[in-house]
Amino acid sequence: MTLFHNLMGPDRGQLAIVFPPSFDGFTWWENPVLSKVDAPIAGGNPVVANKMTPLELRASFSLASIFALRMLGLFLILPVFAIEAAKYPGGDDPALIGLTMGIYGLTQAMLQFLYGMASDRLGRKRVIVFGLLLFAVGSFVAVWAPSLTWLAIGRAVQGAGAVSAAVTALLADQTRDAVRTKSMALVGASIGLMFALSLVAAPMLVAYIGLPGLFALTGGLALAGVVVVIWWVPPEPRQHKDRPRGGLMEVLRLPALLRLNFGVFVLHAVQLAMWMAVPAMLVQAGLSREHHWWVYLPSVLGSFVVMGGTLFQLERRGFLRAMFLISIGLAAAVQGGLFLLASGTPSVGALIALLFVFFYGFNVLEASQPSMVSRVAPAHARGAAMGVYNTLQSLGFFAGGAMGGWLVKHVGASGLFAVCAGLMLLWLLVAWPMQAPVAKLPDLAAKAG
Repeated sequence: MTLFHNLMGPDRGQLAIVFPPSFDGFTWWENPVLSKVDAPIAGGNPVVANKMTPLELRASFSLASIFALRMLGLFLILPVFAIEAAKYPGGDDPALIGLTMGIYGLTQAMLQFLYGMASDRLGRKRVIVFGLLLFAVGSFVAVWAPSLTWLAIGRAVQGAGAVSAAVTALLADQTRDAVRTKSMALVGASIGLMFALSLVAAPMLVAYIGLPGLFALTGGLALAGVVVVIWWVPPEPRQHKDRPRGGLMEVLRLPALLRLNFGVFVLHAVQLAMWMAVPAMLVQAGLSREHHWWVYLPSVLGSFVVMGGTLFQLERRGFLRAMFLISIGLAAAVQGGLFLLASGTPSVGALIALLFVFFYGFNVLEASQPSMVSRVAPAHARGAAMGVYNTLQSLGFFAGGAMGGWLVKHVGASGLFAVCAGLMLLWLLVAWPMQAPVAKLPDLAAKAG
């Protein structure tokens, strides 16, 4: 309990939260970080505030499925791209392969904020459909690509379909603060499950249909996402059309958002950079490429089970900030562990343990960060805030791919993990002053649909 007390900071008492007499040993924490529930209506049952309504469930699952379809296509490429791209003309340069992998993030970064702003003005669904169609076009360009240069162009067009900000903003529009982290965690779970599935399926699929076939599948999944948006996602809330519109400077003035934006950049840069070295370490440990999923799958699924049993319980008890900072520290420790393994002879067991810890920390951060952005940002500027957030996320993807390829080429895997560990520790210092958003009154406005 002392660790949690130190992480929570000195500002307890800003929210008066009354727990029932039967509440367990955490009862004496009256913490400003996050209340157990949104403030209930007088005479109401506070437990209800933590339960998702049918509309919130529909919005969460449908929008999570859009992320899942889109990310499955991307993740199918990830574990085999470095090997398959080397077969293209120009594929003998690891730095160029890393650039081709990461350029998707660069074009996303250039457009995420514009997509977020456009979704504030034109409507979320229109922007999402347009972005998914553009993503599909880029996928089919990559199918045709005769060289690594054209493959990079296809990846760049894929990135131009930057719908993450609009999808996340729509999910925030359709959920209350009290259940927002659960909704974002469903999105994170769908992404994690697709990642696990891709690690199993990609080596088998690429053996039969090759890298062009994987890109064709990616384009088809994007078109399936369009169908989901049109026929399953609930109608947009009407009230956001009448709100004043937020701008870039408004969301850049908030220190809490700046810290979260820096964090998502580091998290995704480190995540993508890792995959320039981890597959080779598994091969060095004696595990053939076709069997890498033996390591990835239990690590990913096990991390979700542990996250589900800890994150939401501790968030309700006011420990979101503690969980957030501990997860950053765990991810930094993993990079240090990978540095030690890369400096010697890696073992499969050690890699499984380190990847499990990394995915646990990553999943906690991936679920909590967008939830906090949507709650810190003014409601009328939510699309703009998510646009900036996703811009930094995409820049992280680009930087991770480009940096990872360059570092592996010039300083090897151990140098790569040393840089990643340093970045995670820097993020921990930047994030330390944070306070998780204080719970707001329930959103009683009627939602469309």
